[in-house]
Amino acid sequence: MRVGLLGLGRIGAFHAATLAAHPLVDELIVSDPVRTSPHGRPGDPFDADAVIIATPTSTHAELLTKACKLGVKVFCEKPVAGSVRETIEVLEAGAGNFVQIGFQRRFDAGYVQAAVALGGGELGELHRVHLLTADPAPPPAEYIPMSGGIYRDCHIHDFDILRWVTGREVVSVYATGANRGADFFRQAGDVDTSAALLTLDDGTLATLQGSRYNGAGYDVRMELAGTKGTWAVGLGPRAPLHATEGLRPTGEPWPDFVTRFADAYVAEIDSFLRADESPCSIEDALAALYVAEAAELSRREGRLVEVAEVRR
Repeated sequence: MRVGLLGLGRIGAFHAATLAAHPLVDELIVSDPVRTSPHGRPGDPFDADAVIIATPTSTHAELLTKACKLGVKVFCEKPVAGSVRETIEVLEAGAGNFVQIGFQRRFDAGYVQAAVALGGGELGELHRVHLLTADPAPPPAEYIPMSGGIYRDCHIHDFDILRWVTGREVVSVYATGANRGADFFRQAGDVDTSAALLTLDDGTLATLQGSRYNGAGYDVRMELAGTKGTWAVGLGPRAPLHATEGLRPTGEPWPDFVTRFADAYVAEIDSFLRADESPCSIEDALAALYVAEAAELSRREGRLVEVAEVRR
């Protein structure tokens, strides 16, 4: 299989190494205007059997649409596009084409085990969920104005994995936020600390927290509590937290998301290369985006927002 890779930034470089070592990849064609890679050869990435898009967000919609028009199997890092309207346009352009969107938590062993346990009845009836995503340090100041805000940029992963693990849809959101750090978040109309309450379509409540200033390390967790048991994802030996009762990390805390989800990223690309049906479609990405849009609207207006309000 010939594979084209667009973008050689942090995650693109990781994908290049994964693809170069994959037994199904006979040739890797890479494209980046400023970076080079020891893996693959420069060339037209669309002259391939499959294309992987790891370029800046602003380019995703155009590149996805081009790949779909060419009928090429395509993987794209989230988000599909910068807005709901553009996402729907790409969805329409990609009808009938294999498109997989990069929500790597679906391929993390911990989340997979939690989904299997919940689906198999080990937790009983689910009553509550808690989600946490906390970065050890904020991204560059110039990134924040174009990020879409913490709910679209960061917590969209939480919204996607909530849907995937529980099999339920979010129907309403009450979100808030605070600025406890650098002024560039406030200047961009964003927040560096986040919290939300989400109600699922069966009445289950989910709480969410986030931070751009988790100095102990990268921390991503999910807790699912039911009538028979409680399961937690992300409490491994590298989780960056201490408990007064004696819990201590036994390994170096996770420094970033690429390191934390390295195995998931490899599994995600393997799935893309082998699958005949997308495990994470544009429709899935749009559903998570609707929740992010509702959360951002709730934060800005200080009220409960029904997800139906932001649907197009």
